[in-house]
Amino acid sequence: MIYVTRREVFSSSHRLFNPNFSNEENDRLFGKCNNLNGHGHNYILEVIVAGEVDSQTGYVIDLKVLKEIIKKNVISKVDHKNLNLDVDFLKGKIPTAENIAIGIWDQLIDKLPSGKLYSIKLYETENNYVEYKGKAIN
Repeated sequence: MIYVTRREVFSSSHRLFNPNFSNEENDRLFGKCNNLNGHGHNYILEVIVAGEVDSQTGYVIDLKVLKEIIKKNVISKVDHKNLNLDVDFLKGKIPTAENIAIGIWDQLIDKLPSGKLYSIKLYETENNYVEYKGKAIN
């Protein structure tokens, strides 16, 4: 099994808050991330595809193709956007790194022409990242 990774970067703003909670509860839970006017991050996204090497091409997936799939289905929707207001696949969700990673997975899962989506890594800061590998099968 080979794992191929494509890295992309995007900038977005968001506010972490739950509209069902009081201002005090949101402040307690989310701290400065609950800033009324939001705040921003320069996210680093890693999309990892797993598969066997195709004997005809030598690829698991053509990285040029993967790049275009990511740009069309993710980057064009999130780059320089407010994640709370502008991103359809995050509507109704608190735009934590966890929920963003799940949303990105859902945007890509059925778009790959070869290989299998293995994981989404989303770095919110240089010290914090999440990794999502799809829904567990019981």
